[in-house]
Amino acid sequence: MRHPASRPRARALAVGLALAASALLPSGPAGAADSYEWAALGDSYTAGGFVGEPRPPLGDASRDGCDRTSDAYPGVVERELDEFPPGRPVHLTDVSCGNATVRDIATTRQTPVSPVQPPEGGWPTVDTQIKRAGLGSATDIVTIGVGGNSLPFNDMLTKCLALGTAGKSCQEHYTHPPAGEESIQERLERVQDEYVEMLSTVHDAAPNAKVITVGYPAVLPEEGSACDRGALTELGAVRPADVDWLRDGVLRQLNTTIQRVTEFFGDRYVDVYSSSVGHDACQPAEVKWVEGICGDAGNYWPAKVGALDCAVVGKRATLVHPNADGHADTAAHVERAIRIALLDR
Repeated sequence: MRHPASRPRARALAVGLALAASALLPSGPAGAADSYEWAALGDSYTAGGFVGEPRPPLGDASRDGCDRTSDAYPGVVERELDEFPPGRPVHLTDVSCGNATVRDIATTRQTPVSPVQPPEGGWPTVDTQIKRAGLGSATDIVTIGVGGNSLPFNDMLTKCLALGTAGKSCQEHYTHPPAGEESIQERLERVQDEYVEMLSTVHDAAPNAKVITVGYPAVLPEEGSACDRGALTELGAVRPADVDWLRDGVLRQLNTTIQRVTEFFGDRYVDVYSSSVGHDACQPAEVKWVEGICGDAGNYWPAKVGALDCAVVGKRATLVHPNADGHADTAAHVERAIRIALLDR
């Protein structure tokens, strides 16, 4: 069966951690705090986009264009914590939003871009995720998965696709860009500065919270030549050399940047890259944890986004995002980090 919600090994780990946490945490007298408060912040790799059912459901008046879904990792972790609570229940407030940048977490309002049933005139802007989550002194856990849209990685991948179609190098384009455009090094340095500002603001807003940042999975193969060049269910016409550069010069560097800033603040970084190697967008359907440019998605998700029409290959416009298997893997790591963090409270 494609995309199970959880895996036996991950579930065994979660159960073991739940039992350990239950043994170590006091149950507390009647009238103690009702629940731990957890806020999930982030971009589409947190929100989910097309895995599971839309949250809020289609047609609900509270839909905001952020494309949160039930089988994204916050929802998966929420269900595990409900089944095996770490001493007391954990209440999740998930305000993650597709296309969010680092600055959208703490300093800027975002205009969502969901292609799913947008209202006439488009989606209204939403407040910063810190404000939407209501972070405060009672917040116990904050998880944050963001950074890719600040490069922005998706635009870079699209550029690499266009340049690859023309037989040109996108590594050269981003290493020695045209006048007025940032180089990849300048982009990474800017993201680092934005991440520092964002984490500082999160700590100010939630001074008692344990902060957990989440890196990005291995969306690209260990060898660019592993991709079926031209296949829209993989990475399309991106040149193998550029796949290798995007992996080592962009994605891994972004994760390193996030980890470095996280550790500077004394927070916990969750590595989901290592466990996802070999499950990238260029793997067979039953192995991949990341859909390609076109891939499998919920039937509410469109096949056509902009000029891209995945209907020609019988797929939907997944734009290199994790599927339910990928979110299940991330969920196992995030759940473990949350349980460990709560042991220190």
